[in-house]
Amino acid sequence: MTPTGEPPVLVTGATGRIGRAVVDLLTNAGVPVRALVRRADSAATLPTDVEIVTGDLTVPESLDAALHAVGTVFLVWTAPPQTAAAVVDRLAAHTQRVVYLSAPHRTPHPFFQQPNPMAALHAEIERLIAATGVDSTIIRPGMFASNALLWWAAAIRGDGVVRWPYGAAETAPVDDRDVAAVVARTLHESGHAGGDYVLTGPESLTQAEQVRIIGDALGRRLTFEEMPPDEFRRATPEASRPAVDMLLAAWNAATGRPAHVTSTVSDLLGRPARTFRQWATDHTISFTGNRHPTS
Repeated sequence: MTPTGEPPVLVTGATGRIGRAVVDLLTNAGVPVRALVRRADSAATLPTDVEIVTGDLTVPESLDAALHAVGTVFLVWTAPPQTAAAVVDRLAAHTQRVVYLSAPHRTPHPFFQQPNPMAALHAEIERLIAATGVDSTIIRPGMFASNALLWWAAAIRGDGVVRWPYGAAETAPVDDRDVAAVVARTLHESGHAGGDYVLTGPESLTQAEQVRIIGDALGRRLTFEEMPPDEFRRATPEASRPAVDMLLAAWNAATGRPAHVTSTVSDLLGRPARTFRQWATDHTISFTGNRHPTS
């Protein structure tokens, strides 16, 4: 319990791309935060007023200190599935509500209905949370805008030719900052118990259009070249093959129809969701140098 008497919010995945932004948003709002990290040295970049507690999702009993007297937990599952049931049971025994970062696997759009091992894991953790009876809020972001950095930045820094499969496949990339803002809002505001929120960007864009928009932001002409799916599959490491197969199936299923778009970000935050063009403009340095994207 904090000196003011307000129970802290426990943030798992506190050094990840969403969790780190959530920590900042909560501390800026004056909400006491406890950050769960696997190693104390990984917390060096967290704000000094954040309470750091070590623990590991693969060792459920290691979470007891982190869960002591917390109010709400932000759960980002970053471990194998074997300990999920024991972890969820521990959360339910110690906290009032769990906000879980999941995926839109219930959304009846073909992009989200392809075989996906991660979606199956998310569904199982949601089932475990519901079975405990603890209050919960489920956050379901669609395709992250920041995937463009992982996928295309190297080619853009090079000759500006992006070779990629299914250029006509449409998605609605959501800005990571908007996802973090929704998470933070649901963690410290009342009224979100039972919430089930699918988050997308505000517009449906083909992958080729997304590359063109990045080029506009950079003031460069980028070229999108269609890459055969089999070539794309062969070019990926064996360990990444399940994720690649899922993406290829999803892009194939999405080709020829608009992406699923929701107004949830603007409904919850009271402002428009950031467009992909805004995201690209704010992250130009990430496509031209070696610095990390802005937060």
